[in-house]
Amino acid sequence: MASQAAFNYQQQVEEIRQAMQCDFVALALVQSEERHFQIRWEFASGNLSQRFRRIILQSGKGIAGIVFKTGKPVFAPDAEKYCTKEDLYNYPIIAAEQIESFAAIPLFKYNRVKGILLAGCRKNNCMSIEKFELLKSLVAPTFGPYYSEELTRK
Repeated sequence: MASQAAFNYQQQVEEIRQAMQCDFVALALVQSEERHFQIRWEFASGNLSQRFRRIILQSGKGIAGIVFKTGKPVFAPDAEKYCTKEDLYNYPIIAAEQIESFAAIPLFKYNRVKGILLAGCRKNNCMSIEKFELLKSLVAPTFGPYYSEELTRK
């Protein structure tokens, strides 16, 4: 517990947003099995409101749910091409924070996805492949008690 308290997630999320020069960065954490692996956005920087805190997702639902289920990053320079307006209700973070382009990466602990880090822009095509690579490098090799997927595959 002391190691978790020593790592300031809110500060790290804010530093990542500044380093990437994007509008929004958030960290979702996966709840325990007793809570049916619910996924909640816990920390955010650049948020428009506190609506993100009320979003609770299941595996396979929303950006965080898809990253959790697949264990793979998602890169969407154009959010409208990633999810249609008719399907937007399945991606509540995009609607709540008016995200137009984003990247999300899984964070692992004990070889399981335990967190999802999302960086988004409120302008279309603002999230470039360079920013996506920067996001991955900012959390490598570790992010608090979490680590990136690349470390487990070496």
